[in-house]
Amino acid sequence: MKRSYKLKNRAAGQDQTRKMIVEATIELHQAKGIAATSVNDIAERAQVAKVTVYRHFPDQETLAQACSGLYFQRHPFPDPESWRHIEDPADRFRQGLRETYAYHRSTEPMTARIIGEARDLPVMAPYHEQLRKAADVIAAAWPRTAREKAALKAALALALSFDTWRQLTRIGQLSDGEAIDLMMRLVCDGRANPG
Repeated sequence: MKRSYKLKNRAAGQDQTRKMIVEATIELHQAKGIAATSVNDIAERAQVAKVTVYRHFPDQETLAQACSGLYFQRHPFPDPESWRHIEDPADRFRQGLRETYAYHRSTEPMTARIIGEARDLPVMAPYHEQLRKAADVIAAAWPRTAREKAALKAALALALSFDTWRQLTRIGQLSDGEAIDLMMRLVCDGRANPG
């Protein structure tokens, strides 16, 4: 009985240590970026020894996966499936832009810091999958040939992306509403509209 109790306590302690390491890494990635964050920084922030970080996360990829998993769990993407009930293609696109731009705004501190470093890394796969799925759901409202649909999806993914949102709102100083209106005109008036 005592051994079982000790094992449970030890496992709980290990889970807590692992969580502290992941939390520290997320904070540092948001503050400094991935490349500028060292294992020493992580150990210091988590208040553990450097060897403890390596014991829980033997390589950067394992640690990055744990961090992105927790981050995306805490900051869930909008659900494109909820847009399927909107039959009008332009209305569906507008709703997708509204929800996606609100998501970008809420996650901007992290995304702006890491997207340049991690864009093509496996940890960003959920982000890329989200954009693909959102573009697919929006494009499904427009009847098009396969070739037209591919161009439409590419335009939609561009309109929905963090980089586009940031360029329009931070550099171009548009409000989210103005950015949405601009993307609607560019995509819909660019022959993506039905008819």
